[in-house]
Amino acid sequence: MALIQIKQVRSVIDRPERQKRTMKALGLTKIGAVKEVENTPAIAGMVAKVGHLVEVTEL
Repeated sequence: MALIQIKQVRSVIDRPERQKRTMKALGLTKIGAVKEVENTPAIAGMVAKVGHLVEVTEL
């Protein structure tokens, strides 16, 4: 599977608890945080749910 880079660009303040938990599960806790993860179907689904809070780059 390909790697993707996920960067948090917006805050989780005033977001539903479900979105906050998804961001934490992705390992993103602060604006500007960056994680490189494998692009699995589970990760792709999580990114889709919080797509308005993150930027995704394929590596």
